Amino acid sequence: MSEEHAESNSSRHYFDSASTRFQGSFVFSGPAFVVLTVMMVTLVVVIVLGNALVIVAFKVDKSLRRQCNYYFLNLAISDFLVGAFCIPVYIPYILTGRWTLGRGLCKLWLVMDYLLCSASVFNIVLISYDRFLSVTRAVSYRARQGMTHQAIVKMIAVWVLAFVLYGPAIIFWELVVGRSRVPKDECFAEFYYSWYFLLSASMLEFFSPFISVAFFNLSIYLSIRRRRLHSGKVQLHLQMSEPASAQGEGTPMSHNWGFGTKLAVRGSFHSQSSSPSLGKLHPSPSRVAAPSRLSRDKKIAKSLAIIVCVFAICWAPYTLLMIIRAACRGRCIQHHWYEVTFWLLWLNSAINPLLYPLCHSSFRRAFSKILCAKRNTTLPSSVPRAGQ
Repeated sequence: MSEEHAESNSSRHYFDSASTRFQGSFVFSGPAFVVLTVMMVTLVVVIVLGNALVIVAFKVDKSLRRQCNYYFLNLAISDFLVGAFCIPVYIPYILTGRWTLGRGLCKLWLVMDYLLCSASVFNIVLISYDRFLSVTRAVSYRARQGMTHQAIVKMIAVWVLAFVLYGPAIIFWELVVGRSRVPKDECFAEFYYSWYFLLSASMLEFFSPFISVAFFNLSIYLSIRRRRLHSGKVQLHLQMSEPASAQGEGTPMSHNWGFGTKLAVRGSFHSQSSSPSLGKLHPSPSRVAAPSRLSRDKKIAKSLAIIVCVFAICWAPYTLLMIIRAACRGRCIQHHWYEVTFWLLWLNSAINPLLYPLCHSSFRRAFSKILCAKRNTTLPSSVPRAGQ
């Protein structure tokens, strides 16, 4: 009993000393206070405005209301709440080093922060999976675009999974343990130094999503590569058949060619024979559609590659430092490095509106309608009428 009491006292002493070091090292004054405040407020404005633009565009432009775009809306909502609630509540805490908003708001802030960041990650996985289906299963994917109820079910599942990952632990940890290790003027999760819990949660929050997104990107790249090789072979056969078609010989197709290739060459021959210019061949629709689709899939692969890199840069430092810091109970890593990775995590919410919706032409058109609404309304009135 005495050993347990001594361990409890030493543990409490450790957390108190850690809290004292935190408060003493994060009280800013003078120019540093002003610079940090400006940077934090700027980040909040960028996150709020960028994600609000995505939400408004989805509401204004009805053409965006397809299944694939609902996932962008879900991502924008989670990132918007990060900038509208999580960061503004945290700014006074980081600048003064003391939590003065009470234990209830501390619990709410922790639940919301972990919930929104996890939901943002799971939405990225959902978007990457949707892009993966659009390339590898294009026919069935296009047939399901009008089924928005499936997208809504997946969006709800993202929020439920994000809450289950950290929410119950934040709310009930101290009740299970029997006491709270967080000082009254501090605000952090009770499992802050429980490396086994953080390692398990990180597997679901970072490592599994990262592996999934990387797998989707690699699968899309391999699919595009196979399609490119097949398209090159088809174009080579077509080029070899063009001289014979131009001379009007009408030679039969090789039995090794597919039915679609026969139609493409036959269509090119009929277009050429009916044209006044016999020296030119008009490309068939199937020959034009293949390169255009290949180009679209290349863009998807490049965007997913950027997604993997940005996701790793923003999330890997925070996740690894959290596990290492918990394993050594805060003795091997300075707290300011943890804070840097924490803000890098929030920076991802400012990058996502640029990385996802802005890369799609449909969203760019909707953005131009919103931002240039005055120009669009005044342009017709400036056109001179007939007879003036």
